[in-house]
Amino acid sequence: MQHPYARLPDRSFWRTAVAERPPADIQDLWTPKFPIGQDAPVITAGSCFARHIGPALLREGMHWYDAELPPPGLTAEARQARGYRRFSFRTGNIYTAAGLRQWFAWALGTRTPPVEVWRDADGRCHDPYRPTVEPDGFSSPEEALASRQVTLDAIRRALATADVLVFTLGLTEAWHDTVDGTVLPMCPGTVRGTFDPDRHRLRNHTVAEVLRDLTAALALAREASPRLRTVLTVSPVPLTATATGAHALVATTHSKSVLRAAAGQLAAELEHVDYFPSYEIVTGFPYRAAFYEHNLRTVSPDGVAFVMRHFLDGLHGRTGRPEHAPDSTPTPTPTPDAGGEDTWCDDAVLDYYSRGLGPGHSSGPVPAPR
Repeated sequence: MQHPYARLPDRSFWRTAVAERPPADIQDLWTPKFPIGQDAPVITAGSCFARHIGPALLREGMHWYDAELPPPGLTAEARQARGYRRFSFRTGNIYTAAGLRQWFAWALGTRTPPVEVWRDADGRCHDPYRPTVEPDGFSSPEEALASRQVTLDAIRRALATADVLVFTLGLTEAWHDTVDGTVLPMCPGTVRGTFDPDRHRLRNHTVAEVLRDLTAALALAREASPRLRTVLTVSPVPLTATATGAHALVATTHSKSVLRAAAGQLAAELEHVDYFPSYEIVTGFPYRAAFYEHNLRTVSPDGVAFVMRHFLDGLHGRTGRPEHAPDSTPTPTPTPDAGGEDTWCDDAVLDYYSRGLGPGHSSGPVPAPR
């Protein structure tokens, strides 16, 4: 009887699947576990890289469901600044599995969100769990909490409507509030709020913790919609900064490895969960960092298009070279922002603190991410 390796296709061998192919011709990276119909409502959430998925689905004629539409009369710039049309609800970036679990628990009523708000120097109020969705803040705590409730209602509506959730994991490092037991999207004091070392503690989540939080979050979601299926991805965007004491490169590798392991394990264990390799497509060394801009962090438009073409080709069973595939290694184009950071990523503001400014020194106000 032949051993199993004698019957494997070319895609199973490094030489025939990778080494002997131009990078743009590496194909068949994803075989979807389940179909996603053209009209199936798809909701998206996660790190800043996840914001590309909804618009790409719309361009393909698919049904990206946005449960929290902007109010009429806002300009396109105002909609973007206030966090509309990025994801299927206006949570801002959700970087961690713990953050996703928290939002779902609040929306579905299994936990009660805190009522605390942060005030800035002008007395404007900010939601600690969505510190960047209203750049100018709210006029009162009541307005801030009412706005959050709109988002919680949108999450509940989205989960009840959706056939598919696409969630992009971004980080393992998270700041926890030890007073109310919550996880914060950003370190207090970096953009809003005030850092309290006795209250705010960094935790670098383990594979077991990410797996636990993802499992719980998706169980909550399927209680709202038993038909819901999930596609997990891992963001290829490196950490802007790490508070663990490790080198940023080492911390990034650790964080992404933990997220990739947890996502892969959950996809292997649950029939209603799949994994799409956006992380591998951008960071895989056959691509030689060609899809990063000059800061080696922001994924270029060509890179985003390449990833989304693999995603859509996989869904539709298409073969052949993806559109936007480079014939040779492209030259990255810097972003217009200082430092080349992607200001859609909330944690990009951390780069402000890396510019050789000692404690107590400032070159101006900390820029709030869009």
